[in-house]
Amino acid sequence: MPIVVSQLGHTLVHLADSVIVGHFAGTIQLAAVSLVNSLFMLVLVLGMGISYGLTPLIAQENGKKNYDECGKLLSNSLIINFCMGLLLYAFVHFGTLLMIDHIGQTPEVVAYAKPYLGYLAVSIIPLMIFQTFKQFAEGLGFTKQAMFVSIWGNVLNVILGIIFVKGMFGIEAMGVKGVGLSTLIDRILMATVMSVYVMRSKHFKIYLRNFRLVFAEKIRALKIIKIGAPVALQYAFEISAFSGAAILIGTIGAVEQAAHQVAINLAAVTYMMASGIASAATIKTGNNFGKGNFKDLRHSAIASYHVILLFMSITAIFFILANTVLPYIYTEDQAVIRIAAQLLIIAGFFQLFDGTQVVGLGVLRGIGDVNIPTIITFIAYWIIGIPLGYFLGIYLDLGVNGIWYGLTFGLLSASVLLFFRFQNKTRFLQKSEDRSVTDMLSVM
Repeated sequence: MPIVVSQLGHTLVHLADSVIVGHFAGTIQLAAVSLVNSLFMLVLVLGMGISYGLTPLIAQENGKKNYDECGKLLSNSLIINFCMGLLLYAFVHFGTLLMIDHIGQTPEVVAYAKPYLGYLAVSIIPLMIFQTFKQFAEGLGFTKQAMFVSIWGNVLNVILGIIFVKGMFGIEAMGVKGVGLSTLIDRILMATVMSVYVMRSKHFKIYLRNFRLVFAEKIRALKIIKIGAPVALQYAFEISAFSGAAILIGTIGAVEQAAHQVAINLAAVTYMMASGIASAATIKTGNNFGKGNFKDLRHSAIASYHVILLFMSITAIFFILANTVLPYIYTEDQAVIRIAAQLLIIAGFFQLFDGTQVVGLGVLRGIGDVNIPTIITFIAYWIIGIPLGYFLGIYLDLGVNGIWYGLTFGLLSASVLLFFRFQNKTRFLQKSEDRSVTDMLSVM
């Protein structure tokens, strides 16, 4: 549960931005937030994916009681993630900010989007530092501190966002720029608090004896990147599919794009909660893998599937039953609410697929199986999901609903293929353990 809450914190930042702008700045600026969040989410998950490369390695080394190696992995991960933050900032600043003028969006929306995106670009650097220490602590089973930092960070983001957007206490009203500035301040403070906690807490002293910030070591850096890079691509393929969908929807109209933002924000909340369960599955799987306890590994993985199916079933029912009420959280524009309500019904149906595919990725990540799952996600979203969404939504003129039908089928494809991959890999590991026990008994 602490991992679920801390994972949810990233999405709640953007959800809060949308709610504040939707109520205090209007539909056009909400559409700008939709456009930026759709583009920036790709940058966010690339960074987070790289940072996730640390967690299974820490869990495995802790399972082996190889404590000194944990500190070395942390120092290498911090260097890698900081450099990744700089690269992502440069990508947004020199690439996305220029590209945004040439993707067929409403000019008024683009004008509001640029300054907001500029603030988010800078915020990725402290976010990567926060992620490094968060993934290290969670890999060792210390999950509550990151949760508390995320909670208070989100509270601060909401308070500052309202002050900056509305213009309170003598501050000039900033509109959509205000939520960008509040997000940047929030992420700088979160990185500071989380790093101080890890470096000074008595819980981590045994692990930090070999922590040195000099240069990245080739062997350890490659171990982190070999897991982190495919994980980043897995997230990128899915999120970029939804970003691509947002761009397709933007060519239909600003109202449709705003409605998409409302529905996708709500779906992203449950997705990030599901990814918290997936991260817990990664930690438990990695720990059992390090111990060579493959039977418990499979049992805990199946338990993760049970938990996610129960959780996402509840959220699916909630989305469908409250589809006409939930959009009011963001806006009172009736045209936006009407379209968003339709999309939430579709979102309710794809909840189970979204949850099971992210847990499947988490379990496979724990045993170091990342390359084939990356290919699976690419096929599911970019060979199946987006082309089908374009065919249904644009070519057959089903509009925003048709694009979401395509995304749903992509999620279904990913969940089924990843489940088969999980079954094959874990059954093989369990048979290997059973053979080892049989061999030992025969020798005795």
